[in-house]
Amino acid sequence: MAAELTTHKGHCHCRAVAWEVQAPAKLRVDECDCSMCDMHGFQHIIVPKSRFKLLTGQDNITTYTFNTHVAQHYFCKTCGIESFYVPRSNPDGYSINFRCLERDNVTEFEILPFDGKNWEANAAKLAHMSKE
Repeated sequence: MAAELTTHKGHCHCRAVAWEVQAPAKLRVDECDCSMCDMHGFQHIIVPKSRFKLLTGQDNITTYTFNTHVAQHYFCKTCGIESFYVPRSNPDGYSINFRCLERDNVTEFEILPFDGKNWEANAAKLAHMSKE
């Protein structure tokens, strides 16, 4: 049985970019050690695109890509925070930065290590997370 979903809100540091996401109150958070995530401390909550809604800041987002250019890293033009992005492992979803999530509706969370240094060998383990 799937976990009941609740609405979580989040934003960048300056709040110019704000969003909401439908996810369980008890969250699985993946901490990746790839070069990108490790450098800026992104902690992942991956959801289907249909469960994400950008509320404000579309015009205040800049995009960074590298390597295969599948991942679309979205940064606030004002404060530089990446609060969400389209991950290479789940191009049909979004990865929400747990560090940017308001915790009002979070009842529990577990941070799990993800071996992003060996991304090619491990990415398939995340593929199911952006499915309805």
